Amino acid sequence: MAELIAVVGPTASGKTGLAIAIAQQLGNAEIINADAMQLYQDMDIGTAKLSSKQMQGIPHHLLSVISPARDLTAVEYRALFDQVVLEIQNRGNIPVVVGGSTLYLASALDELEFAPTDPSLRAQLEQESEQVGALNMHERLKSLDPVAAGKIPAANKRRVIRALEVITLSGKSFASSLPEPSYRRPCIQLGIDVEKEELNKRIQIRVDEMWQSGLLAEAQNLLDRYGQLSATAAVAIGYQQAFSQLRGEVTEEQAKEETIFLTTRYAKKQRTWFNRDSRISWLDSKQDLIGEAMKLIRL
Repeated sequence: MAELIAVVGPTASGKTGLAIAIAQQLGNAEIINADAMQLYQDMDIGTAKLSSKQMQGIPHHLLSVISPARDLTAVEYRALFDQVVLEIQNRGNIPVVVGGSTLYLASALDELEFAPTDPSLRAQLEQESEQVGALNMHERLKSLDPVAAGKIPAANKRRVIRALEVITLSGKSFASSLPEPSYRRPCIQLGIDVEKEELNKRIQIRVDEMWQSGLLAEAQNLLDRYGQLSATAAVAIGYQQAFSQLRGEVTEEQAKEETIFLTTRYAKKQRTWFNRDSRISWLDSKQDLIGEAMKLIRL
């Protein structure tokens, strides 16, 4: 059996439920979160974070571990992940990682040499972006690395700036600075395949439940308690729309519609990313998920 089990796939595909079922079947497993937004404290409803009851007695790790006023890099996440894995294995248990945040998953599972970073250069590029605008920064990226520019939209300022930072420091294209992944420890990746129409339906239901469960109050609490949120937390899908509704810029229906649209688009991007990884064993959501998963785990 592999040292590590990973349950991956797009948002709302049922990863959490499968991870809990696997842990129950194994009897000696603990779950590690790999959802970037669930790392944040006080961001529960909008991230579909489990309650203690919903965890069904299975130990969960890396939930609500950082303030929403700060960002967490993939390198920092990997350090937290490695410490938790070590603790779980020292207890004689099996780590089951679950989530859809692709960069965090890559940092946790794969032997990657992270591209260089320089905080002062990044700050300089961020300042330039504010001065000249996103389109001009994207044009600069296009002149240096057309392939990267074709994959990163101009609206995604953070990724444009990161690509420019890597190119400046390494002297290589953004893509060539990212090596092919190989597992850091023996691992089996299980992906949940859900038909597009079914996934879209699940997303709509989830968004409706977020508002019914009090997302607006949770968003207001974030603003009252933390004031300035991190760049990542401030634009979290669902929360950003709730903030707009609180400011009176959109109606509740408009906020929910935009959240559904952005979540659906995000799920599509996740699908594209995971489909590139030939190491993932895909499970049909219409079939016996836990039965098929356990067959693969016990090979």
